[in-house]
Amino acid sequence: MRLLLIALAAAATVVVAAGAEPILRLVTDIPTSVSAGGADADALFCDSWRLSVETGNTGPWRAVPARCGPFMREYMEGERYASDSAVAAAESLAFAAQAFASGEGGARPAWVFDVDETLLSNAPYYAVSGWGLQEFNETSFDEWVDVAKAPALPSSLKLYNELKGLGFHIILLTGRSELQRNATEDNLLFAGYHSWEKLILRNARTAVQWKD
Repeated sequence: MRLLLIALAAAATVVVAAGAEPILRLVTDIPTSVSAGGADADALFCDSWRLSVETGNTGPWRAVPARCGPFMREYMEGERYASDSAVAAAESLAFAAQAFASGEGGARPAWVFDVDETLLSNAPYYAVSGWGLQEFNETSFDEWVDVAKAPALPSSLKLYNELKGLGFHIILLTGRSELQRNATEDNLLFAGYHSWEKLILRNARTAVQWKD
């Protein structure tokens, strides 16, 4: 079980390889009430599109729809993303406490965390690129990773420390390359994470193949 905090900006990691065609395309037969335009229609469409991304129905996509730029900024910089993160962390802790209490044989359970957009927030990077309006650029993102200054998601840091307090083994699994180990470790420490038991980075395979 791992905490997975969904941010649309983060979903830029769920893109097709360069030159490949997406399996699914953006919806074109949008209901008239939504496609007519206007701020209310855009907010309705973008909220529905966000739900489609979170449930995995959108499939591979290259960028946030252009009409959703203001929606994305409001979501990420306002209170909604922080609230979503806090609720996900609280529910995860409740599950962890129950699982730990019902454990048999005295064995310590393990908890596997993702890194990007789960423990670390890349919001400063995505803010510069319009919260996903630009297609994901792996080169510039790797340069950001090397800076090693991504902040912690506050609710995730709280959950991380609470799980350690319960006695969980903490394992980190990331799609970042093994070549980014030093920068990733430095960034985790900078953000306040300590005492994980294993950090697993990917080899030459893609992030999706590695995590599978």
